Amino acid sequence: MGTLDGKVALITGAASGIGLATAQRVAADGARVIVADLNADAGAAVADDLGGSFVRVDVGRADDWARVVDAVQDAGGLDLAYLNAGVTTQQPDITALTEEQYRRVMGANVDGVVYGLRSVVPLIEKHGGGAIVATASLAGLIPFAPDPIYTLTKHAVVGLVRSLVPQLEAKSIRVNAVCPGIVDTPLVGPARERLRESGFPMIDPSVIAGAVVDCFTGRHASGECLVCQPGREPVAYEFHEVPGPRGGAFSGQRPPV
Repeated sequence: MGTLDGKVALITGAASGIGLATAQRVAADGARVIVADLNADAGAAVADDLGGSFVRVDVGRADDWARVVDAVQDAGGLDLAYLNAGVTTQQPDITALTEEQYRRVMGANVDGVVYGLRSVVPLIEKHGGGAIVATASLAGLIPFAPDPIYTLTKHAVVGLVRSLVPQLEAKSIRVNAVCPGIVDTPLVGPARERLRESGFPMIDPSVIAGAVVDCFTGRHASGECLVCQPGREPVAYEFHEVPGPRGGAFSGQRPPV
């Protein structure tokens, strides 16, 4: 009996990299996997290998999510969702950033998470609750000068995940983010071989897959953002409180920490 036996899990960007490793891990743990990816050939092959189903989707296009909803309904419902698809710009110079680069990264990394949440929350709630994980990055917690627009998008994911906790708790849905350092995937781009040759430690995608499954199974509290670094166990990032108003402390139900 797997830890996810009987569950249905949607994974975006599941044709390669972290998404593929997570799809394989989730399927091995007993879940039925819905593979969502823009690459139809690779995505369909992954779904076939795992005994799941495939849906072609550009996560940054709102209309494409209707196909995801149809695929979920065909599967009989949804328990778990991993909103993982993302890209980089690999453009450090803000003055050289093209409109195409900007719209591409915002579409995949921000719109894809927003449209994904908007689509899957009602499905998971209808199925009795469950869990959602989004891929952020260390660049969602710290500055990352080599790609400031990518950094912008990952800060957005972290803020969105943390802000949704009270709303989703009321629907019996946990929500978390994983925040990896440099993972050994094609997303690293041309730097991948240089990093390997220099001996720079990169994270195996299976480590991130394990962190996602831990979130799916409730090992981590809702709203936590898990820092994933080479040679370390994933750990929840410790956010600190901001100073309150002069002469008093912030007294809201959930301080903006």
